[in-house]
Amino acid sequence: MNYIVMDLEWNQSSTGQEAEAQRLPFEIIEIGAIQLNDGYAMINQFNELIKPQVYHELNEVTGQLMHMEMEELNRGKPFFQVVEAFLKWCGEQPYLFCTWGVQDLTELQRNMKFYNMAPLSDGPIDFLDVQKLFGIAYEDRKTKRSLEYAIDYLQIEKDIPFHRAFSDAYYTAKIFSVLAAKSPELLRNVSYDVFNPPRDRKQEIKTQFDTYMKYISRQFDDREEMMADREVSSSKCYLCHRNLRKKLKWFSANGRHYYCVAYCEKHGYLKGKIRVRKTDEGKYYAVKTTKFITKEEADAIALRRDHIRELRRKHRHKGEGKA
Repeated sequence: MNYIVMDLEWNQSSTGQEAEAQRLPFEIIEIGAIQLNDGYAMINQFNELIKPQVYHELNEVTGQLMHMEMEELNRGKPFFQVVEAFLKWCGEQPYLFCTWGVQDLTELQRNMKFYNMAPLSDGPIDFLDVQKLFGIAYEDRKTKRSLEYAIDYLQIEKDIPFHRAFSDAYYTAKIFSVLAAKSPELLRNVSYDVFNPPRDRKQEIKTQFDTYMKYISRQFDDREEMMADREVSSSKCYLCHRNLRKKLKWFSANGRHYYCVAYCEKHGYLKGKIRVRKTDEGKYYAVKTTKFITKEEADAIALRRDHIRELRRKHRHKGEGKA
């Protein structure tokens, strides 16, 4: 198994007035990558500029970060040509993408779709988020540190400037090599890019990690159908695999995040969280995580639910008073 450590730089509209702004909010202008072998050693590199086709002015922030002018970008190659070369460079041997953060694979696929290129996959793509791996190894699993912070923390030499695709891929690869060599079990913490969510039951994802379980559902026509699905709404203990009775049924403050609490007699309180996601085609799918929590944390969720109920009750009464 090889590892493709990839970084992208992209430009965006300064005005939001372009017709393509909604379909392509971020236009990729540079791809940089490092290829590592199964011993985490660097064996190859890729670095190409892409000539912009949508946004013909460089966003001020992008230009300042990259220290680049538009005339340099205009000497780049067409997007489809660079991506075809990049995918060929990745090779035929099995590989796993690695990125710093979660956005790069999504934007790569969005740009490919814009140019009517064949998709990387018809469903979710496994990858390793090196930023998350660093957080698991050295932080509280939630804190997201910058690339430069991680380089300084691990005392890795800074021998080229930051904020270009190749340099950021290079530093991400160095961090990945340190993490993987020191704690290879970290690589079990795979992430999933869901630019193309599961289309049926067979493509659905169920993965157990050290401290939680993740489930990514297939697509549904509407939110109500999704929440009524048995697998989406269930609360199952991922240690003893029993369906649990809920102490707190699913509730939401905004319709985007839902919470519940169930109880396992053997393992304790189980918190469920559903993030509602919507595809470009208007379909819905759920990203559900379940994890064990303390009774105090369960009580805090109950207080949050009661607070939401009270706010809704006051809002209804206020509306009835106006009527």
